[in-house]
Amino acid sequence: MGSQATERNGASPSRPVLFFDIDNCLYPKSTKVHDMMAQLIDEYFAKHLGLSEEDAIRLHTDYYKNYGLAIEGLVRHHQIDPLDYNAKVDDALPLEGIIKPNSQLRKMLEDIDTSKVKLWLLTNAYVNHARRVIKLLEIEHLFEGLTYCNYSEVPFLCKPQPGMYAKAMREAGVERPEDCYFVDDSYANCVASQKLGWTTAHLVEEGVPAPETQASKYQIQSLEELRTIYSQFFKS
Repeated sequence: MGSQATERNGASPSRPVLFFDIDNCLYPKSTKVHDMMAQLIDEYFAKHLGLSEEDAIRLHTDYYKNYGLAIEGLVRHHQIDPLDYNAKVDDALPLEGIIKPNSQLRKMLEDIDTSKVKLWLLTNAYVNHARRVIKLLEIEHLFEGLTYCNYSEVPFLCKPQPGMYAKAMREAGVERPEDCYFVDDSYANCVASQKLGWTTAHLVEEGVPAPETQASKYQIQSLEELRTIYSQFFKS
């Protein structure tokens, strides 16, 4: 993954950036990775905090709602080592054999004209998990960089906090919100980015209940629809 965050001499205006979320976005929810992760998180809560399964699930849900990440609550309130958590949860997921290359996804990404737009990843996962997923999808070479939630920096910066989008812009070398385009499956993340002036597409897969109020300018059922809504970035 080549990071070209700064344009030569600052002479040419920077390209717009198309940010992609990773989990449940670059691969479908039906892979059940999220469910497996939730189970490992519940087990971690139960074991490390000495909770019953029921209490572990409740606390996990509370922290996820309040902070956007279960791990943030663990670190804030229980002094858990975030990198130990990451090793026992994200890194322990048996992704090999579950996440497989997707030729349609790769073709869609390859059809984007990178002289017109920069492709960048924006995830709440830690760097290990993010790199592992895009490697299994065999698309890591198609992105110029990655902005992730750094578990070693407490308090964490993660979506939907405005600071996370600012960090992504800084790292991707883009200054104006109107030059930022985004796709994510999370309602809250799409609402937040749209509020900041990013042009946002909320991915609501077929079979997933659509929100009563649309999160952002666009709502799509498949990444293929990016060809239509962000058509200016595709090779003709």
